[in-house]
Amino acid sequence: MISFRNDILPLKDKLYRLALRITLNPADAEDVVQETMIKVWNKRNSWDQIENITTFCFTICRNLAVDKTRYMGNQTLSLENEIDPSDESHHANPEEQTVQRDRIRVVRQLINQLPEKQRSCMQLRDIEGKSYKDIAAILEISEEQVKVNIFRARQTIKEKFYSLDL
Repeated sequence: MISFRNDILPLKDKLYRLALRITLNPADAEDVVQETMIKVWNKRNSWDQIENITTFCFTICRNLAVDKTRYMGNQTLSLENEIDPSDESHHANPEEQTVQRDRIRVVRQLINQLPEKQRSCMQLRDIEGKSYKDIAAILEISEEQVKVNIFRARQTIKEKFYSLDL
């Protein structure tokens, strides 16, 4: 038996990160998560027929975020100030920490420039840890397309990063 409190509500942070990766706007991402929760709740009578409630929630969230992005035209916003660098070594000196922060900032900018599908695939795989199968279901594409999008996204970021000669 699926419980909103135990099975769906705990997904809200992951759904927010997905929505933020697509919309690139914290307020829009919050709206998308709220709309997602409402849509999922309204489908509560058919939860038992849903094979994977998590994938169902992510699919709704992704679709709403893409719709909002298309509607708002938010293709040029940046996540630069939205996520703190997570891996600052306590052993690094201040100069090394500054260099690391700058590199993370550049990588974020490069990720933000990726096409939406590549950005979403990368977010779901590398940050959310989803399987290729789950990503394919969420984005409504084949597993092969997921792999291709992730490969292209990583290659693009790698090439652009190294061309900056940091």
